[in-house]
Amino acid sequence: MKDLIGSPGTVSGLTLRITQSAFAAASIAVMVSASNFSTYTAFCYLIASMGLQLLWSFGLACLDVYALRRKRDLQNPVLVSLFVVGDLQVTAMLSLAAACSSAGVIVLYARDLDLCRVQIHLPCRQFEISIILAFITWVLIAISSHVIFWILASF
Repeated sequence: MKDLIGSPGTVSGLTLRITQSAFAAASIAVMVSASNFSTYTAFCYLIASMGLQLLWSFGLACLDVYALRRKRDLQNPVLVSLFVVGDLQVTAMLSLAAACSSAGVIVLYARDLDLCRVQIHLPCRQFEISIILAFITWVLIAISSHVIFWILASF
């Protein structure tokens, strides 16, 4: 059971963490490039959440690189428990909440109030792209959380 795709200390785990980092960074970059994003609390929350996700995933990617270079096993109960708490309890919940709240705001503005069509200066496309990237990031976090949870259950 411990040889799952996406396990810590494996090439697939490293790839998953790098992909998480890349999508979180892309979400931040697209949101920051939009004007007036800082006037909306949900979008600021999305930036903060994706920033935390970027730091967490990049840190674990560095740990995976270390484990691969030194041929170390990262699958001990203490480390896996830390990964479960960090992935599932912290970053996954925050990322999903931030993406959903931002999506709610953009649905309100674009569909309900029709502000995206009326106000030309509102960069709705950039907001939407950033939110989509945040949801993709969350899906990748959910995958790694699932893998880590099953590794923890196998101890």
